[in-house]
Amino acid sequence: MDPDASKSLIERLSQSKIYEDYSKAFVETTGLPLSLQPVEAWQLALRSHPKESPFCAIMSKNSRTCAACLEVQDQARTQSKNEPTTVRCFAGLCDTVVPVRLGNEVFGYLQTGQIFPHTPTRNQFARTARQLVEWGLKVDLAQAEEAYFHTRVIGPKQYEAMVRLLSIFAEHLSMVSNQLVVQQDNAEPQMIARAREFIEEHQSEDLSLSEVAKAVNCSTFYFCKMFKKTTSLHFTEYLARVRIEKAKNLLLNPNLRISEIAYEVGFQSLTHFNRVFRRLVGESPTEYRQKLPHP
Repeated sequence: MDPDASKSLIERLSQSKIYEDYSKAFVETTGLPLSLQPVEAWQLALRSHPKESPFCAIMSKNSRTCAACLEVQDQARTQSKNEPTTVRCFAGLCDTVVPVRLGNEVFGYLQTGQIFPHTPTRNQFARTARQLVEWGLKVDLAQAEEAYFHTRVIGPKQYEAMVRLLSIFAEHLSMVSNQLVVQQDNAEPQMIARAREFIEEHQSEDLSLSEVAKAVNCSTFYFCKMFKKTTSLHFTEYLARVRIEKAKNLLLNPNLRISEIAYEVGFQSLTHFNRVFRRLVGESPTEYRQKLPHP
């Protein structure tokens, strides 16, 4: 997914009720900050959050310490390909990132932390203070020390449980992300809205780009350009997502064979259907069906 599409999807997820409700519950229950950021974001994810660590708030006012924090954040994201990753900053505080996927592709991260896994010691702060001095920073060390020892301390087991909650939430966000991708945007051009409707009505057929362009009275070239600009997806990718969403609904019916579902939603081969389903959902149709609630 290109950076613009990733950023757009994260913005929509951030404004969704599921994120609003969960974020509020997580912050109120744990007392920790929480942020949802796109992959390409190069900013302090938890900066200015109401639950931001007082020590981190002081450090964020200096460009040198900001750079150090961004390096740690980038390290966590680089390591966090398939599972949550926790890293420590130069001052000993822990941050955790949890990947959020669209199918198999990571397009964003949930981030929390700014905690100590153990009660900090005077020696620990002394090392931190020496580092600040070596960097040549003008920091009120008395104020920094007070904030340092007022930073939240959460034991490893309790913190691991909090991270597991975020992992479950990340899975929920992944499930709704594909729905958001194919959801109609009321602000989009009327031509694209009509195209979406046409695709929805004819998704089970052998649908081509030129056929959809003709249905909305537009040249194939211009339609292709506008469709990509509006949806951030190429036509074939968008059509695949519409079909997979339809397939996910049909998989709720245990009496339908997977091969029947594949052809019902417009795939011409079961192999192609399985490959696209796994790419977009992150698991095979069979695995997805097994996780569905049974009556």
